[in-house]
Formats: sequence, structure tokens, C-alpha cells
Amino acid sequence: MKTKCLGNSDLYITPIGFGAWAIGGSGWEFAWGGQDDSDSIAAIHEALDAGINWIDSAAVYGLGHSEEVVARALAGMSNPPYVFTKCSMVWDERGQIGHSLKGESIRRECEASLRRLGVDAIDLYQIHWPNPEEEIEEGWATMAKLKEEGKVRHIGVSNFDIGQMQRALAIAPITSLQPRYSLIHREVEEEILPFAAWQEIGVIAYSPMASGLLTGAMTRERIEQLPADDWRRNNHDFQEPQLSRNLRLVRLLKAIGAHHGCTPAEVAVAWVLHNRAVTGAIVGARKPGQMKGVLGASGLRLSLTEVAEFEAFFVKAAA
Repeated sequence: MKTKCLGNSDLYITPIGFGAWAIGGSGWEFAWGGQDDSDSIAAIHEALDAGINWIDSAAVYGLGHSEEVVARALAGMSNPPYVFTKCSMVWDERGQIGHSLKGESIRRECEASLRRLGVDAIDLYQIHWPNPEEEIEEGWATMAKLKEEGKVRHIGVSNFDIGQMQRALAIAPITSLQPRYSLIHREVEEEILPFAAWQEIGVIAYSPMASGLLTGAMTRERIEQLPADDWRRNNHDFQEPQLSRNLRLVRLLKAIGAHHGCTPAEVAVAWVLHNRAVTGAIVGARKPGQMKGVLGASGLRLSLTEVAEFEAFFVKAAA
């Protein structure tokens, strides 16, 4: 896969990265249901064997478990991929999740992530959410100090708006922004992505397949059978009236994919990568074989006519 420089860093990343949210397993607020760690490790190895050179995790995924699984998958590798992770979502002894951008809290999180990941430095350390908002300056100043100290190589933000990024930029440069971005979540298109491009902030989009909705494998029946602790059961994208529209969108993805010999998932991710502001897209996998249906997105180029078909779909859906 061709690589692209991420923002102001020296990291050249592949168009697709491995997303480690779901492999955190069950037992926490934003779980995807139960998960077999051996399947997770096999999925990571499959992604790396295909040429993917970065993994994106977060301390909160599985309350630390995702990072531990990533470490097990990478153990003993002579040429490991870049490892990205996040801070700011913290939990107590009962597993209740809160938010903190206090300097001492971020430092504790960083040290804990370094231990779980088994690395000397984190390649990209990101603030997961800009909460509490009044602590943004303290949090970002601490991130900059961690970089100066060599504990992290580069620092980025996730889910920040323009005003919040401007506040951070007044303290230290931002290497990357991680926003939610997909065909059904385009809120960042009009202002945030152009701002990132103007400021030379790299963009790694999360949920480009809308948490599995746009893969072509999701049906009403499968949604009804999702585990009780799968957060998607209560998400409005998986419920009416949005669900019918989203499943119609999948039919369009399938039709365009058939023209290219690609899966709907590959078309959905290729659409995200079509935006010039986007450096890479995060794709999650929970078992071996799943990444194979997405890898083609890195080389798929949608035509202007195909892009226009998506625009026409949403105009009609809104009518």
C-alpha cells in the first residue's frame, strides 16, 4: 500500500489502519459484545501481513484490555507497526467511565498505556474527547510535555471542533485529528476537514463503515440478534427511521462495488478516503478474514459520477 505523511509528523501511514475498539471485549459501557482474544490477535496479524502499518487503540477500550491484546499481538516483532492510542476517558474500580484532562490524570494514563502496550514511547497519543472542555489547555499542555520528554512521539486530538483545536494550537502544534466520518455521518465535511487541511493537521477517520452498518453484512435480523451488551443495539443509526435509509444506502454501495469487483465495505471506505483532507481510515476487525473484504479500498478510486450518485441518494432520501 502507498503511504502518506500524517500531518506534521514523520509518520508515513497506509490508507487503512487497524481499529482496536471492538477487540476490547465485553464488560464495559461501550462494548461490542464478547470477543475471543485469539481471534483478535489473528485479525491483527492478518492486517499487518496485508501491509497495514498502524493500529489505533485507546486506554478505555475494554478498560485497558484492547491495549493488552495489541501488545500480545506485536510481541517479538522485529518491525512492529505504529501504535496509536488515546487518553482522557478514565474509569473507577467499578468500571464507571468519566472524563479528565487534568495534567496528573493524563500522565497516569500515559504511564499505564506504556505498560500495557509494552513500548518505550507511543507513536501517536491522542486526547479522546475534549471533556471537560475547561481543562483543554491543561490537558494539551501536558500532552506537549509528554512529547518533549519522549514518552510519546506525536500528539493529536479526537472529536475536537475548530474552536477547540484553535485553543490547542495556541499551545502546541496538532499532528492529527480523529473525527467520525462516513457516508452517513458527514458533519465534519463543511468546516472541520477544510480547517484541518489548512492547518496541515492529518486526519484519521473513525467508523468509515458506520460501525458495521455499511459492510453489507448487517441486516435487520442480525441487528436483532446483537448481544445485549453491544452498544449498537441502542444507537439510532441501527433503529428506525434511520435504519431503512441506511440499508437502502448499502444497496447502492453493493451496486457500485459490483462494477469494480469490490465489496460494499471497500466502496464505503474508499468514499471516505476520496476526501483529500483524509490521511487514513480506521477499520476494525474481530476475526481473521474480515480485513480481506476491506483492503481493496486503499486502491479503489471512485469516479465523479459515482460520487454524484451518493449525493443524489441523500437528496432523494431527504425529500
